[in-house]
Amino acid sequence: MLSLPAKLSRHASVATLLLKHWRAGENASSADAERLACDLEQLGPTFVKLGQLMSSRPDLIPPAYVTALQRLQDRVQPFSFADVESIVQSELGVRLSKAFGLFEAEPLAAASLGQVHRAALRDGRLVAVKVQRPGVEQRVSDDLETLGELAAFLDKHAGVDGRVSFSEMMAEFGRAIVSELDYRREADHLRTLKRHLAQFPEIVVPEPVTNYVTAHVLTMDYVLGTKVTKLSALTRLDVDGEELGRALIRAYLHQVIVEGFFHADPHPGNVFLTDDHRIALLDLGMVGQLSPRLQEQLLALLIAVADRRPDEAAEVIIDIGQRQETADEGALRHGVTELIAHFQNASLADMEVGRMVLELNRLSAAHGVKPPSELTMLGKTLLNLDQVARALAPRLDVNSTMREHIVSLMRQRMIKSVSPGSVLSAVLDAKHFAERLPGRVNRLLDSLAGNELKLKVELIDEGAVIEGLQKVANRIALGLVLAALIVAAAMIMRVPTSFTLFGYPGLATILFVIAASGGAMLVLQIVLHDRVPRRRT
Repeated sequence: MLSLPAKLSRHASVATLLLKHWRAGENASSADAERLACDLEQLGPTFVKLGQLMSSRPDLIPPAYVTALQRLQDRVQPFSFADVESIVQSELGVRLSKAFGLFEAEPLAAASLGQVHRAALRDGRLVAVKVQRPGVEQRVSDDLETLGELAAFLDKHAGVDGRVSFSEMMAEFGRAIVSELDYRREADHLRTLKRHLAQFPEIVVPEPVTNYVTAHVLTMDYVLGTKVTKLSALTRLDVDGEELGRALIRAYLHQVIVEGFFHADPHPGNVFLTDDHRIALLDLGMVGQLSPRLQEQLLALLIAVADRRPDEAAEVIIDIGQRQETADEGALRHGVTELIAHFQNASLADMEVGRMVLELNRLSAAHGVKPPSELTMLGKTLLNLDQVARALAPRLDVNSTMREHIVSLMRQRMIKSVSPGSVLSAVLDAKHFAERLPGRVNRLLDSLAGNELKLKVELIDEGAVIEGLQKVANRIALGLVLAALIVAAAMIMRVPTSFTLFGYPGLATILFVIAASGGAMLVLQIVLHDRVPRRRT
């Protein structure tokens, strides 16, 4: 029986609890799910954040747990107003009453890492002030260290193969939560996203107040509105939910495919319907950033998924993934075909693109092609986006909306690729190439004229090649010896001699037998031991 280090005992019990709840599956009660949420809340901010991430994965956990863990998104136990006042005054370097004309003591929402208070600046501008929990950085650091050790223990003793790495998953979770601890970075994310979505009047991103932002305090515009999941029937009658849902999908596709920078946590607690009937995106602590090449590959994947073309989807998955030693491309292609065929039985309106992307991600890892972390993040984002869009308009065809916007996305990608910056970069590359070409051609011609040109060949397996060449040389030498024996036997055959075998000159007959035996052995060795090269498909 393996024992964990003593410092891991508390978290090991949590792991046992999670496993117990996981096995409960669809039969889990709401009381069990709420008990898990309470346990995570008691363990501290890191585990609350873990619960929040779990609540955004309805593809992995039962509905009862999704509902219970969703309250951790903004209904965590708040900390005292005295601590809030102390932190804000310390961070801003000024008394609370001097910085704000109004500061409500009751928080609007309390989350794992901080809580939000409504306030007003001295000029009357309504703002939301996000204050980080006291001592949360050290607590998160300690928890992450312990969870890292627990993940390493599971990797070593849990009996899983190399396709699943708890350490890598925990490292990714650690990077995400540490990034959220610096509110200055979130303020930069707000400004960037607001600039990128300026062409979408239906989307609102709060503007941060520059002089009121520090590592632990974030002040931004206050958004008057309601969560999309808590809209009343009367509000739905006054709002064009389908148009807002389509605008939200277009905005996210623009973020992912055109800008390569997207809000990676659009769960229902972070998306509001404003009082002027627009969509507000809040909480940009977690964002995704994509390289231009990965953007194009993800666009190709979304097109293949939306159009239900399994061969193209599998090709993109293989292209963007990292091949492991256990990679089985054939099985992966078969799995992708079956997955998309399964979704073909569902109506377009019921098809969840985010769930399919996450399933493609799982298939890729299961068959030895490690997907990039950005693909997992994109799948989670699209899955949450599906839920938010359908909360606005239950009958909205998310997949159809994506397909309609793909042509526009491709056009925008092409326009961005010929921007002044990219054109200037191409011109500079051409200039450098033209400047260096004459010198390189002269050196090549000089080497050729002086018989100094060398061709360097890198072999994949030098030992195997040398062994093969040696085998060929030995067989050529043996063939020459056998040929010499046959020629010698033929010449001796004409020389009269008293020594005969079967009526023929004895020495010539012996040489013929030796040559025939050697030839038969050579043929037999070639047939039995030489491998036929496998034909490449």
